[in-house]
Amino acid sequence: MELWLAPLRGVTIRAFREVFLGPLVDAGFAGAVAPFIPANPGIRVTDRMLSDLVPGENGPDGGATPRIALVPQVITRHPDAMRTLLRGFRAAGFDCADLNAGCPFPMIVRRGRGAGLFKDPALLESLLAAGCEEMGPGRFSLKIRLGLEKPDELLALMPMINRYPLAFISVHARTARQRYEGNVDVDAFRAVCEVSSNPVLFNGDVDIESLPDARNLPGLELIRGFMIGRSFIRGLGRRVDAVELLSRYVDRSCAELPGDRPVLGRVKELVSYWRESPVWRRLWPLLKVCSSVAELRMLFKRGCHVR
Repeated sequence: MELWLAPLRGVTIRAFREVFLGPLVDAGFAGAVAPFIPANPGIRVTDRMLSDLVPGENGPDGGATPRIALVPQVITRHPDAMRTLLRGFRAAGFDCADLNAGCPFPMIVRRGRGAGLFKDPALLESLLAAGCEEMGPGRFSLKIRLGLEKPDELLALMPMINRYPLAFISVHARTARQRYEGNVDVDAFRAVCEVSSNPVLFNGDVDIESLPDARNLPGLELIRGFMIGRSFIRGLGRRVDAVELLSRYVDRSCAELPGDRPVLGRVKELVSYWRESPVWRRLWPLLKVCSSVAELRMLFKRGCHVR
């Protein structure tokens, strides 16, 4: 079964994908969906807009580690603007793209984007039609949830979605209202799989370390694979080389960002996923109050000896 890295805004960015490429390859990931890029009316695609997306990116070993596929993602409610962005993706060397129809955050939903597209099935269909036309059959994918409020809303949309030849549908087996709380609904997910004419990826509460058990969940024999995000990120904090990798991540961030403050923000966002692991449970309270990159580096030296 395929493993795909889920997009986590502010975390699974280019610097992360490159510094942590070794662990991604070791875990068996076939590819990653990049955090979304908005497509608004009047969009002009610039190099800066696509700076997080670099085809043929290499890891810290200069390319000795095999690369994984990268699929850029768009979030929008404007088909024409999305076409412009997709053409920009193609010009940058990408032959696949993904539509975010699952982001559950209230501000996104209120604006009719992400999971807000459940409110307007005709618009969702227009976006799917535009995406498949611009990228070609089997080169456009959809990331979505079971519904906005109820877990049968996606099932009702499947006859429409099945009209489009998608690369895959990744389904987070919760509603947008649940966000990341409560249980995933495996029965509702299975119902979607049973009628889907496109490959389906399971997303939601799959711990990569217990993946063999997850493969035995009822109904999952129908899926292409798993899209995993938070559990993989959390697991990185338990690696023996976590401090070394994080130090490299800081170096990359310092080269990309202007000043200590954005670097600290980026690093704290990542390490917040590690705070329950043994080493970082002790270091997290100290890291949270770091006010400079120099303080971070001193903390890393201490972390090398905390086991």
